Amino acid sequence: MNRSDIIVLYGKRIRDMAEEACRLAGLKDMILHKCGTYDASIALKPNLLGPIPAEEGATTHPEIAEGVIMYLQRAGFRKITVMEGSWVGDRTEDSLLVTGFGDMLRRMEVPFIDLQKDSSEIRNCAGMDIRICCSPLRADFLINLPVMKGHCQTRMTCALKNMKGCLPNREKRRFHKMGLFDPIGHLSAGIRQDFILTDSICSDLTFEDGGNPVQQDRLFAACDPVLNDTYCCRLMHLDPGEVPYIRIAERCGAGSSSLKDASVSIYNETYSGYVSGRELVPAGYPGQLEEILSVKEIVDEAESCSACYGTLVPVLRRLQEEGFDISKLKGLCIGQGFRGKTGEIGIGSCTSGFRDSLAGCPPKEEAMYDWLKERMERQTP
Repeated sequence: MNRSDIIVLYGKRIRDMAEEACRLAGLKDMILHKCGTYDASIALKPNLLGPIPAEEGATTHPEIAEGVIMYLQRAGFRKITVMEGSWVGDRTEDSLLVTGFGDMLRRMEVPFIDLQKDSSEIRNCAGMDIRICCSPLRADFLINLPVMKGHCQTRMTCALKNMKGCLPNREKRRFHKMGLFDPIGHLSAGIRQDFILTDSICSDLTFEDGGNPVQQDRLFAACDPVLNDTYCCRLMHLDPGEVPYIRIAERCGAGSSSLKDASVSIYNETYSGYVSGRELVPAGYPGQLEEILSVKEIVDEAESCSACYGTLVPVLRRLQEEGFDISKLKGLCIGQGFRGKTGEIGIGSCTSGFRDSLAGCPPKEEAMYDWLKERMERQTP
């Protein structure tokens, strides 16, 4: 597989599709070409941001990792590990339990590395110093298993942003203080992705925490994370310019965003060959992105972590669906940018100096829902 190639598979048999994607890409030869040995250490990095089942559209299906592991084991590779660090506010071990990854890895006899507990070191990433967990840096061959989905702060997330799970929690917080786009782009120069197999089975195209899954029944493979994420933008009806970290990663030398130079091969469930004219945009696209982005008209967000802001957005949407006028919360503050400051109403420990603040880092979803609902009910005549 060349860096300008994208391989797309449609179907229902997720594990078989993942294994076949590896075969079509020539993954065994890619590993041997780079590492020269079957004794290479191979790391799989899924997206397990929190304890959310893959069916909700937020986390990688364990069947995808299982299919890749089966392919690698049958090819003769034995030093295989899976590694991940869930987002700030959730424990990776809880994510393993809820997503089914824990049971699958025990059955496949593959070890797991919790990157929340890993050592780390500072790497110069195209002029930006970033603290990165040691385990992904030490792997001979890194396989990224991201989910193509929407994101409340960066519009979309896939291969490039999934590497943020390879950072210790304190560095994840710093990324949010820096505005996400620039550090995510520079991170691409610090961690090389050797193979990418994107989960586009039933992802939530509007929100990283899931809840609105759109059935797409698709996987796609690539070697270039910049090209991969540019292709995601095409599928999600976004201009790559709306996701600045893609262009930043390209400038940092991580890959090319030129789809006109890409070779896209599309296969159906039976893997009988190329399928011409297959519709690429996901069927049933929900069209809720503008509704979610309208939250920004109500919330004053400054350097918030995804786990905190990512909990607030669905809570506001839930309240809105129940008939509450969320515009009454205009001026609600959230994020690290409010630490040590005063104000009227805020979410999370970072707004502890406010007159009215909900404690927690991040607050639990139900606590946030009850707290906001109570304040809107107070304002109802």
